[in-house]
Amino acid sequence: MDYIINLLVSAGVILVLSYMMPSVHVKSFWTALWVAFLIGIFNATIGLLLGFVFNLVTLFLLRIIINLIVTALMIKLVDALVGNFKVDGFLPALIIAVVTALALAAVGWMQGDADNDEYTRLDQPAQTEQLMSYYS
Repeated sequence: MDYIINLLVSAGVILVLSYMMPSVHVKSFWTALWVAFLIGIFNATIGLLLGFVFNLVTLFLLRIIINLIVTALMIKLVDALVGNFKVDGFLPALIIAVVTALALAAVGWMQGDADNDEYTRLDQPAQTEQLMSYYS
């Protein structure tokens, strides 16, 4: 379910930015949805490999910046593959990557990130005592 929400948010961001930026062209919402899907697939495959290689070069010090640059590269790749989607230049692709990352972070925050459940579980006395006895 989270993937569908993230996909719809990404498509919405791409569509809104196409209205705001003259260098981004999207034909319809369905094109934006297809583009968001392809960017997600490429980020999960090619982008993962590129990010790993670039992060090795920077010794993992610039991880967030490298991830944004790799996402912008994937946006340019999708630009080359999809006919109804056009991004003129690398800077607009980088802007799309940054705004999409911020929007997805906001959606994750509003959903109450499931990974932070451990903090609420530690408030329960039985589990806290069990944890304390484990580390003693």
